[in-house]
Amino acid sequence: MSAPKKEHPLYTIITVTKNNFEGLKKTAASIDKQNFDRYEWLVIDGESTDGSVDFLRDRRSETRSEKFPFRFISEADEGIYDAMNKGIEDAQGRFLLFLNAGDQLASEKILETLAPYADKLPDFIYGDALEPTGNRMVHKYAKPYKDMPWGMITHHQAMLYNRLRVCDLKMHYSMLYDIASDYDFTLRFLRHAKKILYAPMPICIFEQGGISQKDAKKGRREQLIIRDQQGIVSMQVNVMIYTVQALSQMLFRLSPALHRSLREMIRGKKRKNKKAPPKKTQK
Repeated sequence: MSAPKKEHPLYTIITVTKNNFEGLKKTAASIDKQNFDRYEWLVIDGESTDGSVDFLRDRRSETRSEKFPFRFISEADEGIYDAMNKGIEDAQGRFLLFLNAGDQLASEKILETLAPYADKLPDFIYGDALEPTGNRMVHKYAKPYKDMPWGMITHHQAMLYNRLRVCDLKMHYSMLYDIASDYDFTLRFLRHAKKILYAPMPICIFEQGGISQKDAKKGRREQLIIRDQQGIVSMQVNVMIYTVQALSQMLFRLSPALHRSLREMIRGKKRKNKKAPPKKTQK
């Protein structure tokens, strides 16, 4: 009699952390609230010294009986993207969701709500994100995936990658970039993706203050290099994208409210144009 086939989780949530105990607890609380159990949580810790490792050990001892147990690795690494690569290697879920320390899932039902999308076996799922700004939560809508030459279409934490497709393509995050390796990874992945689904809902609550925000200029330079190396746009268009990104970031620093209003106005016009009936041609 053959042994029963091992069931794998639908999602592997990969959390990279180092000395961010408060952020790690926030992420853990968000995951614990889920009303869906077909997931595993995999934490890649960079030898934290702030109590994070004790917290992870205690959690592991408490979750041994779970269907898809929590796991963690705590060891030296070469940075966030090296840690993400370790997560890819150790993951068992059908879809990879990178939710770093401090980031949260957008609601208690988001994993359950995404399950019908995941059950269609796409290569890639992406959705919107929430950003805490002052005393309000801003809904940041994702752009169409075909807009990837202009930058990330949504936060990395609102993207799910089919793990088997990632493994088939032997993909890893490049260690050549300090900030934009997630952009490089997603661009390369989408060039091979055959089925892409947009889930029109917030998937994550993005933790502000990360390295991509602290050194946005370096991130833009890396994206310019990535676009050039992948040959997805001409040099003229590449420089134009870089310039528009720089001007947008400058406006955001000077007046976040005006920046947000302009983005919403542009988004509203695009939606209106999509819904408008075609104009009749005059005879």
